[in-house]
Amino acid sequence: MVNTNKSNREAKARVARMQANQALHQEQQQRRKRDNLIAAIAIAVALVVAIVLALTVFTPKDSASAETEPTPTATVAPSPAPTTAAPAETNSPTVPKADTAAGKTFTGSLSLNGQPVGVSLDGTAAPQAAAVFKSLADSGFMTGKSCHRLADAPDFGVLQCGSLNGDGQGDPSYLWGPVENTPADGKYPAGTIAVARANTTFSNGTQFFITFKDTVLPQDTGGYTIVGKVTSGLDVVDAIAGGGIEADATDGAPKTKVTIDSFKLD
Repeated sequence: MVNTNKSNREAKARVARMQANQALHQEQQQRRKRDNLIAAIAIAVALVVAIVLALTVFTPKDSASAETEPTPTATVAPSPAPTTAAPAETNSPTVPKADTAAGKTFTGSLSLNGQPVGVSLDGTAAPQAAAVFKSLADSGFMTGKSCHRLADAPDFGVLQCGSLNGDGQGDPSYLWGPVENTPADGKYPAGTIAVARANTTFSNGTQFFITFKDTVLPQDTGGYTIVGKVTSGLDVVDAIAGGGIEADATDGAPKTKVTIDSFKLD
């Protein structure tokens, strides 16, 4: 009887140990699944963030970063994307014709917070873009508009301006193309004035960006039209960049609010 009781106790102990081992094994499997799920989510989030940065680097919500804005890293490309896109390879009806600027050079001044920045637009290299920004300057469109985006990172420094409502969103009723005069190597020297756009070549709009340092932008979607350059007063943009970015970020709204007082071209 004693041996039988002992055997029963040993059997129960073995069963208990076996059940405990099974429970531990199940818990370990569940933990591994949970860890794998968390890792997968983290990877997915990182990919999404990378894609968003790449698209907003220079994609304006306008059309740029935004007509496409550049982005650090991506990378300004200067911003956000338009609410609605125009039909492929079709300009909005109010966009001026390229031949109104073809072969011409327009010089003038862009006033930021009361400080003049000398500019020159090249109608030979970028006739459609030059026609657009000459028209916007002549109509007074830029007066009172803001420079809503500042990006400052290694090999990437841009100030983006010209959004219709100052929030980086584009105007779906004013979209145009094509992309012109883009550098094959993706290098935009300090003082470059380029057009922000979304991720299609006919998503340019009213937004532009100025590089305040030598900047490298992704060219996988066709690059950004270089419409002109700063001829004097780049230090005005440098000073704005020196004021920093909200939340001490590398890409966002400048800490110093920037308003376009005027944009005049001859």
